[in-house]
Parts: sequence; structure tokens; C-alpha cells
Amino acid sequence: MRAARALLGMDQRRLAALAEVSLPTIQRMEASDGQVRGVVDTLVKVVDALEKAGVELIGDGAASQGGGRGVRLRSVGIGRQP
Repeated sequence: MRAARALLGMDQRRLAALAEVSLPTIQRMEASDGQVRGVVDTLVKVVDALEKAGVELIGDGAASQGGGRGVRLRSVGIGRQP
């Protein structure tokens, strides 16, 4: 999540607003060690907000040049600061 926010130039407060979740929820999710923990509906909201803002989330086994999981900037989205 932090990497995705960094690609967008977005702070935690902005992500929370776009995902319509609380700031402490984003902070707790980012503080998770390893796998991000949270209620499925909340995770979906955060993923949707990041994707709408222009981030492509790369799952295990998905085509990527690095071969592993990660994030990359898909296109300029609503969350990117000029």
C-alpha cells in the first residue's frame, strides 16, 4: 500500500478519503507485517481506490517484468499530484 501511495504521490489521509475508510484503518493496514489484514470489504475499497487512481496491482504469477508481486503505475489517475 505504501508503494502504491508513493507512486501516486498520495498520503494516507487522501487514500482513506478516496476509499471511504478511516485514516486509522489505513494506518493499521499499512502497519501489518507481511500480508495486509483487514475486513474484506475494506480491502476491496482500498484496492478499488488505488486502481481508480492509476495503480496496477500485480498478483503472484501475473505477467510482470520482475516476475513477482508488486505495484506499478498504470496511467495518470485521480490521485496523482501534478
